[in-house]
Amino acid sequence: MLTYSFDDRGMDFLYEHLYKEIKNDILIGNLKAHEKLPSKRALAAHLNVSVVTVENAYSQLLAEGYIYSKPKSGFYVCDVKAEDADVVGVSNACYTSRPEDHVTEHTHVIREHAEASDQNRFFADFVNNSTLSENFPFSTWTKLMRETMMDDREKLMKRSPSGGIFELRKAIADYLYQFRGMSVSPNQIIVGAGTEYLYGLIIQLLGRDSVYGVENPGYQKIQHIYDAYQVKCCYIDMDESGVNIDSLERSGADVVHISPSHHFPTGTVTPASRRYELLGWAAKQEGRYIIEDEYDSEFRLVGNPIPALQSIDASDKVIYMNTFSKSLSSTIRISYMVLPIPLMVRYNHVLSFYACTVSNFDQYTLTRFIQEGYLEKHINRMRKFYRNSRDRILGCIRSHRLYPQVTIKEENAGLHFLMEIDTSYTDREMVDRAAAAGINISSLSQYCHGKEQEDSHTLVINYSGIEEDIIEEACDRLLESVVHLTT
Repeated sequence: MLTYSFDDRGMDFLYEHLYKEIKNDILIGNLKAHEKLPSKRALAAHLNVSVVTVENAYSQLLAEGYIYSKPKSGFYVCDVKAEDADVVGVSNACYTSRPEDHVTEHTHVIREHAEASDQNRFFADFVNNSTLSENFPFSTWTKLMRETMMDDREKLMKRSPSGGIFELRKAIADYLYQFRGMSVSPNQIIVGAGTEYLYGLIIQLLGRDSVYGVENPGYQKIQHIYDAYQVKCCYIDMDESGVNIDSLERSGADVVHISPSHHFPTGTVTPASRRYELLGWAAKQEGRYIIEDEYDSEFRLVGNPIPALQSIDASDKVIYMNTFSKSLSSTIRISYMVLPIPLMVRYNHVLSFYACTVSNFDQYTLTRFIQEGYLEKHINRMRKFYRNSRDRILGCIRSHRLYPQVTIKEENAGLHFLMEIDTSYTDREMVDRAAAAGINISSLSQYCHGKEQEDSHTLVINYSGIEEDIIEEACDRLLESVVHLTT
């Protein structure tokens, strides 16, 4: 019987480690050509892992041609020959588990990318933001696209201004005034294809010598964008009210990125007192700015939306950012930022040569969608849908036999909430066990810098892309896999 240790698997899932161990044994000849492998059930029992773990490992080996199957017989080793000792040595080095000190801080990025490209292997995905196809207003969008093609032909062929067509910027400004209480000029708005592009513009606008602060824990993509632009990035600790001011002062940051209306992943809503403290920090020194990211502000499910920090900024220190990826679809790559007037003047002087990265066709279609009231109707409909999804998920969790081991946190703040588990499993073990059960999940500790070894026993539940008909089974699989009763 095949025997492997999982103690030194590094950042790998259980099935990934098992796949690599078997593959390595095939390459170095420990497993001979046409040798029969143990059944999935027998190997799972022997290794004390789930059948799903073995099944996933075998599936990958089968797909890559290291093993083959015989109907009603089982799995067998393919005839894979290493050409020489050097090749075997390289293979052995590549496919054995790595020591922890060889795992880079960016390993999780690679893992996230791999998971994103293979989402279909999960029964339910509580990590990635997605929009169910039935929730996108296809008929309305199609109608508006036809109208745009018929009525705006001449405009479609003209070069878009750097910040986007005026009609769209005017529609966004009107929307922000009506629904967010923000009084901004269309000329302060810059439209771009995704927030990643806009961050690049901000870095060029504020300078590569500035120090950029990010929340800890926080949305890690922001840090990776700053790293990609080779600017100095520091981490600002969070407390129960949001970004900790003392930590911010000590960091030496010139620019701080925050999500005060609904922080990811903690769900914290920054109170007014802390908001004014943040504005005071920015006003103390020339060159200090706050980037306010309101990624899902429309979907506060209980009570009214939280007023934007920008709406109380009297010192032109807040750069406001938002996206239609959350309100419309994760595949609609249209985002925008609102620059303070002094920064807008600077932008026009130094960056206006950039062409808008969103096509005229998409811009005019979205303009009609906003102006004709469809965006408001869609958001109201989706708010109801997400509220029902959240309530169903919470209902399934609360009615489950393992609910006494669970504590729900921040369930009213947006499209995700936290679930603390009373369990003896580590965060890593919980994530791995959930994956083996077909559930993609992340832990709160995964979003912490410098605290990777501190188990929070808290899972981040992003429910925006969970289909209604799988909610009950998804919750059951999740709880059964991550809760380990100690008595």
